[in-house]
Amino acid sequence: MSLNSVARLTGVVAVLYASPVMVFAQSESHANLQAVTSTGTSAWEAPEAPFNPPVTIRGVLLCNPDEMLDSSPDFLPWNNGANQFRLGGEWQVALQAIDAGDRGGTFCYMAQNYGNRPEKHNDDFSYANEAWVAEVLRLSHDPGTMRKFRAGDLVEVTARQALFYGGKRNVNEGHDTDPAFNFELRLVTADYGLPGPETIELAEVMQPGGVASDRSTWLPIFDQTRATGAERYQGTRVRLNNLTLVSANGWNPTNTWANRLCTVTDGADRFFSLRHPRYSLGETPTNLFDAIGVFNQESGSGGQGTNGYELFVQQIIPQTAPSLGAAQVIALTWPVSGAVYQLEHRLDLNSADWVPVTNAPVVIDGLNTVLAPPTAYPRQVYRLRKTN
Repeated sequence: MSLNSVARLTGVVAVLYASPVMVFAQSESHANLQAVTSTGTSAWEAPEAPFNPPVTIRGVLLCNPDEMLDSSPDFLPWNNGANQFRLGGEWQVALQAIDAGDRGGTFCYMAQNYGNRPEKHNDDFSYANEAWVAEVLRLSHDPGTMRKFRAGDLVEVTARQALFYGGKRNVNEGHDTDPAFNFELRLVTADYGLPGPETIELAEVMQPGGVASDRSTWLPIFDQTRATGAERYQGTRVRLNNLTLVSANGWNPTNTWANRLCTVTDGADRFFSLRHPRYSLGETPTNLFDAIGVFNQESGSGGQGTNGYELFVQQIIPQTAPSLGAAQVIALTWPVSGAVYQLEHRLDLNSADWVPVTNAPVVIDGLNTVLAPPTAYPRQVYRLRKTN
C-alpha cells in the first residue's frame, strides 16, 4: 500500500514522498547514548548537529505510535506569547536495546509547534497542519512497506539530532522543522516480539522517605554507572510489583500527558509515579497490584537528571484475582504444543491495532491458560498469533 493510500484511509491530505535514499550512518548503542554524569546529565559526546554521518540505533518498539501522546494536528501561531509552550500535536515512541552487550532504551520525540517555545517565538519553526500530518505518517509507517509500526517491531532509527532533557537523551529534530534534522524509523523485523519485563520492586529504585503529595521529596536511587537503581531500568520494559494506589487523579486516558500521573506506594514509605496511557486500563485498582510498562524519566530539567523517574503503564495485574464473573475477567486457554503463540487483543471492536496480552500463560491440565486483564470496554476481541 502506498503512503497516499494510507493517507486516504486515515482521512487526511495525501502527500507524496520520494523513495528512501541510501544513507551511510554510524551505529550506536543505547547504553552509550544514554550514559550520564554524576548529576544525571548526558555524558555522550554528541557530534555537531546535524550529525554527519547520522547515528543509527536498533531496538524493539515498546509501544504503538499513539499510546503516549496525541498527534492530532493543532497548529497554534506564536501570537505574541498567548500560545507559549502550546506544542499542538506531539508524537513519541520508546525502543529497547536487543543487541548483545547493549542495555537500556531511547525515546524518539517530535512536536508540531516548536515556534511557541521560548527560544523560538517564530512560526517558521512550526508545522502547518498538513505538513504535520505528513510528518506523523512518515514516522508511523515503514518507508519501504508502508506498514504501520506497532509494539514488538524491531526497528532501526536514523538520527541527525539528539537532545538531552528530563534525565535522558531523546532522538528528535532539535526543535527545528528543517529536513536536515529529520530522524527516520525503518522496519527490521515485523512482530519481533516484546522483551520480557524485568521484575522489580520499589525498593530497588526508590529510597524510603518523602511525602506522598510532594514529588520533590521523593528519593530515587541514582547510580551514575547504571549498574543499580533507577537509571539501570530507564527505557526498558519492567514489571513493578506490590503497588498500592495513593492518588488516582491521573487515571484517565483522555487527559493530557501532564495530567495522566498517579501516585503509588509499596507501603514502606516509598512513593512513585505511574503515567496512564491513552487507552483504558480499566477501573482504578483498590488492592495490591503489579504494573507492566516502560520505565521512564521526566526530571523537568535540561540541567540535571537524578529524579523524576516514573512508569508509563501499559498493563495492570491485580494480585488478588477477581471473581470469575464474565464482566470482570476471562480465562483463555489453548493447547500446549511445540509452536509459540502470542495472545493479542483489541481494546474494542473498532480498534485498528492488536495489543499483546503480556500475562504469561500457565499450563493447567495440558492447556495454556491466561486470565485476561479487566477492561472498561464492554467487549474484547482476542486472537492467537503464531510467532515462529
